[in-house]
Amino acid sequence: MSPAIDSEYELVELPAMELLHQLGWELATGKEEQFGEQGTLGRQNVREVVLVPRLRAALHRLNPEAPPEAIEQAVVEVVRDRSTKSLVDANQEVWNLLRDG
Repeated sequence: MSPAIDSEYELVELPAMELLHQLGWELATGKEEQFGEQGTLGRQNVREVVLVPRLRAALHRLNPEAPPEAIEQAVVEVVRDRSTKSLVDANQEVWNLLRDG
C-alpha cells in the first residue's frame, strides 16, 4: 500500500527543509507568509514566484560594478511574463539568462 498523498509533507518536504536548514538556509513556509513590501518575503501575492528583493540584492552582490539601470534591466528580464511559452521553453530561457546573463 502506498503512503497517503497528505504524507508528502512528512515524507518529502520536512526532510528537505531539515537538510536545507542544516546547510544554513533560511526557511519560510507559505503558511506563515505575509504579503507586501514589508512582508515576510517581499512578495505582493502568491502568484509572484521570483523574490524580487532577494534577486536584486544578489545581483548587486554578484555584480558590484554594475550600474543600477543594468540591475533593474536584469530583474525585469528575469521576471518577464513567459506564459505564452511552453514550460520547457520558458524554463530554458530563464536558465540561459541565469547562466549566461
